[in-house]
Amino acid sequence: MEYTVQQLAKLAGVTSRTLRYYDEIGLLKPARVNASGYRIYGPKEVDQLQQILFYRELGVDLETIKQIITSPSFDDVQALKQHREKLLAERRRLEALIANVEKTLLAKEGRMMMSDKEKFEAFKQQLIDENERKYGKEIREKYGDEQVNKSNEKVKNMTQAQYEEVTKLGEEVLRVLHEAFLTGDPAGELAQKAADLHRQWLGYFWDHYSKEAHAGLAQMYVDDERFKAYYDQKQPGMAEFLRDAIFIYTGKK
Repeated sequence: MEYTVQQLAKLAGVTSRTLRYYDEIGLLKPARVNASGYRIYGPKEVDQLQQILFYRELGVDLETIKQIITSPSFDDVQALKQHREKLLAERRRLEALIANVEKTLLAKEGRMMMSDKEKFEAFKQQLIDENERKYGKEIREKYGDEQVNKSNEKVKNMTQAQYEEVTKLGEEVLRVLHEAFLTGDPAGELAQKAADLHRQWLGYFWDHYSKEAHAGLAQMYVDDERFKAYYDQKQPGMAEFLRDAIFIYTGKK
């Protein structure tokens, strides 16, 4: 089946202006333009728009989406499987938060007791799930289940203060990394500060730190499109910049 801009926009729940913009930037080209000058979209373009909207829902910027879906190695079936895993992880995260809110309400109403540790279990589980979603498969293959499970236990045993610290630290890593990226110098003071903050952030998750593992993870951020998209979402090229900064920080380059 074929669709005009207006028809496809209505079907997908986006605006006609959005589709025209996607065409302008080369993200989603119509299958053809008919004799009347109307853009016409076919089954291939419909599937491609679905992928674009999946990535947008996950917070990936348009330039990165374009790089991903136009890559010769792009596998739409594998991409759908990855979308499913991310959405399932998000559902688990929300279910855990809902359960935590319900328990808190019962405790406030005097219908049950809730320890301070329980009050923060859902948030710590969220960190674990997010870490597994971003790094799980690759890290388990590289370092083994035992090491990853130890890291997860370390997170579960975090105190409230530690949880707040690692959350703020993660935000600080991205903030300083972006500032450093604007300087264009991975060996500069800001870039090396970002690398050191990243090392401190890893300390909350890793059972022990090594420069080799840190450098290996930094390379993974570039080699894996999902990790690359995470760091490039604010500014394309930040994943490579972080890797270069960490290579210099660890003496691997």
